Amino acid sequence: MFAFRLSALLLSFLLLITTVNALHFYLDANEKRCFVEELPSDTVVEGHYRALEWADNTQQYTLNEELGIIVEVEEMDTSHLVTKTRGPPDGCFTFTSHESGDHSICISTNYTSWWSSTHIKLYLDIVVGSTKPDIESDRSHIGELSSKLRDLNQKLEDIRREQQYQREREADFRDLSENTNSKAVWYSVLQIGVLIATCTWQLRHLKRFFADKR
Repeated sequence: MFAFRLSALLLSFLLLITTVNALHFYLDANEKRCFVEELPSDTVVEGHYRALEWADNTQQYTLNEELGIIVEVEEMDTSHLVTKTRGPPDGCFTFTSHESGDHSICISTNYTSWWSSTHIKLYLDIVVGSTKPDIESDRSHIGELSSKLRDLNQKLEDIRREQQYQREREADFRDLSENTNSKAVWYSVLQIGVLIATCTWQLRHLKRFFADKR
């Protein structure tokens, strides 16, 4: 059940990323067929086509290598020609929209004779992809992240040095405390020794004094 939900979610995500338009239509030799596609700016569009020409001898549509397909893409608001390509009967085209708005995608053949009665059956798949990555914006974002990482590393280094300094101060204070305590102990021992010596001398002095009185 979880795998089914995950697959459905992944499929929905892929549908959000790209839009695919697949169709087929019939085209006369001197006819131009146009489609309108509304596109956001900086959007990559890929198209694949396959043109089959009607053959009277076989009474069916077949692939004719002499047939050429012309694809013209134009911005309808500004009449700016985005791209114009000529390819084989089975080929593809790619372009990137510069401005947002309606774009006309026109398809015609290389047959220019007005008396030609050739009929074309054309299959067309148009894939509207996600917008182009903004390389400059990405570089700027990466630069900002790198700067923040450097600042963070510098702060961590400062904290590490401060901790090392505090440890050294604690070690110095501990040594000083131990030295002071050691001196205090020896001073107390010295005081006790002086007191014992003083008491001993006084006792001897008093003993001789009472002995002389007798």
